[in-house]
Amino acid sequence: MDEAATIDLNISKDRMTSASTEIHDISIAHSPDSDDAFMFYGLATSKVRVPGYRFNHTLTDIETLNRKAMNEQFYDVTAISFHAYPYLQEHYTLMACGGSVGENYGPMIVAPKAYTLDEVKKLRIAVPGTLTTAYLTLKLFAPEIETVTVDFDKIIPAVVAGEFDAGLIIHEGQLTYTRDGLKKILDLGVWWREQTGLPLPLGGNAIRRSLGTEVQVITTNALRESIQHALDHREAALEYAMQFARDLDPTLANRFVGMYVNERTLNYGEDGREAIRKILDMGYERGIIPHKANVDFVG
Repeated sequence: MDEAATIDLNISKDRMTSASTEIHDISIAHSPDSDDAFMFYGLATSKVRVPGYRFNHTLTDIETLNRKAMNEQFYDVTAISFHAYPYLQEHYTLMACGGSVGENYGPMIVAPKAYTLDEVKKLRIAVPGTLTTAYLTLKLFAPEIETVTVDFDKIIPAVVAGEFDAGLIIHEGQLTYTRDGLKKILDLGVWWREQTGLPLPLGGNAIRRSLGTEVQVITTNALRESIQHALDHREAALEYAMQFARDLDPTLANRFVGMYVNERTLNYGEDGREAIRKILDMGYERGIIPHKANVDFVG
């Protein structure tokens, strides 16, 4: 397909008739990261369109999105950490696409010097938010560890400045921490694989239940088509995503996007869905999450 072309998703004749008189405004919120930008490229640039639907995009950090979904049900579609899902499951269901899954990689504990795993459990660690899946995985690894919440993009500078013994890094920091002289103490994606044999599910997209099944399915299909469009037109989608690639050159941005936007982003797969349920069940069983998760998917 020519890059200048757009895709109009097929919907039913009844929906076309309704769409001619009614516009569904769907509010979408995601993180200001290159992987999320890549994923939503098709919808954000109107390369993917749905008759009768208008998608409005907001970019906000993931911990803020977790809180807004939990406390306000503010957006129709919102990126969330899987850890946050049990807190908002009454009002949102998970979309069956759009997730970030670590295949034997994930959030990392980094520090200015090397520590053993026993030593790191006694450190004071900066974390990007207590509703992030990174935090949940850290607590599964070491329930007793002391943590302090810091904005995710300020963790590396704070650790370098000596404000914390170590930091739990997410997003692009996973590829750039060595520039600041930091050492990897533990990759939690590797640890999780060793413990469970599963990939590490980090974040996904949730959609408001009150929208109803038809709108949920159409919107989820639109997101899946947006992801596929970006994968099919990688160069243009990467160029768009580069404006959100903090401190990454095009080579690293391409690598980062490849880590978190791939076939699993289109479809979690059975083991991916199992991993989502597994990490939330473990969190509940170990007293980290107060609510048992009832995981369901749309689309």
